[in-house]
Amino acid sequence: MNLVNRYMPINVPQDAADSLAKGGVPPETIKTIIVSHAHFDHVGDHTLFPNATFILGEGADLVLSTPYPADPSSMVIPDSFPPNRTKFLERSAFSDSLAGFPAAYDYFQDGSLYIIDSPGHLPGHINVLARTSSNGSWIYLAGDTCHDLRLLRGENEIFYETDVHGNICNCFHKNKEVAAEHIRRVGALNKTKGVHVLIAHDWQWYEKNKGGPVFFPGSIPVASL
Repeated sequence: MNLVNRYMPINVPQDAADSLAKGGVPPETIKTIIVSHAHFDHVGDHTLFPNATFILGEGADLVLSTPYPADPSSMVIPDSFPPNRTKFLERSAFSDSLAGFPAAYDYFQDGSLYIIDSPGHLPGHINVLARTSSNGSWIYLAGDTCHDLRLLRGENEIFYETDVHGNICNCFHKNKEVAAEHIRRVGALNKTKGVHVLIAHDWQWYEKNKGGPVFFPGSIPVASL
């Protein structure tokens, strides 16, 4: 986990369960949790949600089978999810194409929430496109599609280093080229009026909004059409 120590020292003063409890929602009442991917900084503590089923993308099971320290380079920790309450979506579930994405899953079968196959970062990486108003506003939760909005705007490229043999190393994405294509698709969506694209590591958005009403029990404003 050398990248963690180098780029992402962790401090979590308030976790998701704390936020829910402050909003009057007991964590034990949560029935379903959709997880973008299996990296340690996106999974939280599953024991705080004893009645929830955790949903991950296809391929996440393989990632979870070789966690750190069995694989010293892994950013996945052991026992990240309860085996009897974890569901891995099959590729066949992503039978729709939507908003430029070739593989989408209409989760409720009513067009209100789509799980988007989001390859490149890590096997099983998924995003969510959710309707936020009756007149066509959406929010796109992009997970680790990228770690800086400048990539979505085409102003920067994926960071990586190479070893002495010229092989890619220290890249946040397992497949750099596939990740770049997904970034391009999300970047195109980001230009669409009525859609708010939010990446998990958007530190500028966080600095602007921390302590404000966008965090539960508040809500993120609906994107303008």
